[in-house]
Formats: sequence, C-alpha cells, structure tokens
Amino acid sequence: MSAPLFLVDEIPAASIFTLHGPEGHHAATVQRLRVGERLLLADGRGGTAAAEVTGVGRGTVIVAVTRRDFVPAADPRLVVVQGIAKGNRGELAVQAMTEAGVDEIVPWAAARSVAQWRGDRGHKARDKWAATAREAAKQARRPWVPVLGGDPDCSTRRVAARLSAAAAAFVLHEEAIERLTAVPLPPAGEIAVVVGPEGGIGDAEMDAFRAAGATPVRLGDAVLRTSTAGVAALAVLSARLGRW
Repeated sequence: MSAPLFLVDEIPAASIFTLHGPEGHHAATVQRLRVGERLLLADGRGGTAAAEVTGVGRGTVIVAVTRRDFVPAADPRLVVVQGIAKGNRGELAVQAMTEAGVDEIVPWAAARSVAQWRGDRGHKARDKWAATAREAAKQARRPWVPVLGGDPDCSTRRVAARLSAAAAAFVLHEEAIERLTAVPLPPAGEIAVVVGPEGGIGDAEMDAFRAAGATPVRLGDAVLRTSTAGVAALAVLSARLGRW
C-alpha cells in the first residue's frame, strides 16, 4: 500500500518535523500511524517530501524527512469550467475531477444552474468545493492541489474571456458533431473544457462560447450527468496527452 499523503504549508527544511493541527490529528488518531511507518508530505504546489514516523503524540506525529522532491506543473494545463449544480453533485464532480488530474476548476453560474451562489452562501459553497478538492488530492497522492479559479460564481462573460485566452477550448454538448477523442490538442498552454449544469447550456451561452473560439464536442452517444461529464472528459484528455 502506498504511503499516505498529508498537506503542509511548506516542505520542511529541517530533518525532523512535527505534523500537527488537523493533519497531525488525522495522521495520529484517524490513520493511527506508528513509529517506523512511512508517509508523504506535500505543499500542494509541487513540493513533496518522503518521511518516516519517529514518534506519535496526542494529535501530533514526529517524522524524519528522508527525501525532498519537486514535481513540475503539468503542461498542457487542464481547466474545467463546471456549471454550478444542485445538492452534492458539484462536490462529487470536484472530487472525481481532482482524482482524475484536473489542474483548475472554475465554478460557473450558468443560466440553467438550479443552485445559485450569492453572498455568504456563495463563499461557503466555494470553500466546500476547495475543501473537497484538497481532500481528493490527498486521497489521490497528488503533489498539486487543483486551483479553484474565478469568482465564487463566474459569469458567462468571464468564462468566455477565459476560453478566448486558452490554447484550446471545448464545450461538452450532446448535439456536437466533433468528438473530444479526435479534435486537435495543443502541445502546451491551457486546455479548457466547459461542463453545463443539470439543465444544460443555453443557446445564448453556446453562442458566446463559440464567439470566444470554443469548439463544441461530444464524448459519445450517451448524455452524462454534470457530475460525471467532467471526469470523463479529463480521462480522454489525459490519455491523449500521455498523462495516463
């Protein structure tokens, strides 16, 4: 079994480090790590360190750092613009996309989004997505935690501007002719994929995205849920780019 990963603010420079706070509690109380067991530390920005447990306290774990590494950011960079979904479907999408290797997730306030992020509610929902991405990155042993980009509820206009600046931009749509498995991909830069909410993408939104240079694409003949379409698209792109 691979060593568990714990996130820290900075990779320790010293050879001995004490893991405390929520991560220390999880290591000592939930994971019940013992002296001699190995673990990984990551700062969520590519820095990693291999370590061995040398002591366990109440909610703390003392480790000896045995190796430090840095994993460069992926290029091309995969960005998913995710239509805000109701209930826990958005969090399910964030969790799955993080495990599949997404580099950034942009919450999109689509016209047909049932859930609306406004005021404090929007900030709390965004924080929940960020926490979900963080935990999923730990589960997947990822040295990079995905960025949660844009505003708490990014507008269609802002999404269109983001698509215009990308090296390649695609919109998942069941009526598209081209398939994501066959469209040309850039060797570097940002690849952005738009996933609509439960109600789908409106005509005006699609027109705005087309005008920004985005290409409508489909994954297959089946119509996927908003919580699964993004991860399916990431699987296709990761395979084509050699990330998988």
